[in-house]
Amino acid sequence: MKRRHFLQAASAAVLPSIAPAVQSSSLRVIDTHTHFYDPTRPQGVPWPGKGTKLYRKVLPADWLALAARHGCCETVVVEASPWVEDNQWVLDLAAREKSIVGFVGHLDPGPDFEGHLRRFSKNPVFRGIRWNSGYLVDASKSDAVKAGVKLLAQLGLELDLNGSCTNLQAAAKLAVEVPDLRIVINHLGASGDPQDLRPEWKPAIREIARRPNVFMKVSALVEQIKCPEGQAPQDTAYYLPVLDYLWQQFGPDRLIYGSNWPVSDKGSSYDVVFRIVNEFFSSKGSEARRKYFSQNSQKVYQWLERS
Repeated sequence: MKRRHFLQAASAAVLPSIAPAVQSSSLRVIDTHTHFYDPTRPQGVPWPGKGTKLYRKVLPADWLALAARHGCCETVVVEASPWVEDNQWVLDLAAREKSIVGFVGHLDPGPDFEGHLRRFSKNPVFRGIRWNSGYLVDASKSDAVKAGVKLLAQLGLELDLNGSCTNLQAAAKLAVEVPDLRIVINHLGASGDPQDLRPEWKPAIREIARRPNVFMKVSALVEQIKCPEGQAPQDTAYYLPVLDYLWQQFGPDRLIYGSNWPVSDKGSSYDVVFRIVNEFFSSKGSEARRKYFSQNSQKVYQWLERS
């Protein structure tokens, strides 16, 4: 376990402690992947489903109660609801909650896409949209996807992509065809368990990382493990097969922080999620740490300063 010992030593050189607390007053942390929703609304919510631990009111104050102790008081919200007007619900929430510095909406490609996108993008908090990466290989959506990504680039917005690593080749092709489009791959590109990586993951990551307009969100790390809820391994060394490879391929300038809270609770607590990546990026030096936790996300999301 030499790598483990090195990582712990490097982390200790930067941080006096890795206990859950604010680690550095000078470190700005932007969490680029949170979900907020309210099942108690008259219309309810399409996600998450009833009967799950996620089915509860989840608002910025709930996230801040966990994240602020790590110096993380700003977030980019990612919409998981397919309901068009839930985009407006988050934008209305952001008008009241200054911790929301950006919002990635959800708009399916289709005949109404342009009208909805132009409407929501008038709000400067709206920074882009998230699609399932399967859209890129769905022939029935091809024309709508091509028109949609061109409009995103034209409006200066970005595209989050979530889904199987088998779709990353199509994402790489898109990055070449629309070089002005900033693309963020969500959730590690679906690596699988760090100790049992999907065989297609490394070649797919190597290909997508060659595209300079593609960023990787280091999120959903603990959710890659099949385990009883909340019991993912807490040792940073367990995750090195993923973290090391992403570092090798993307380097210090295109990796960004995202917790995927509250979904991350399925794997482990926010404290553990933060500690693992903080330990890893601290071992890479203070500049790499700053880039990962805030500067790289500013480049790709161009989120707002909200004092």
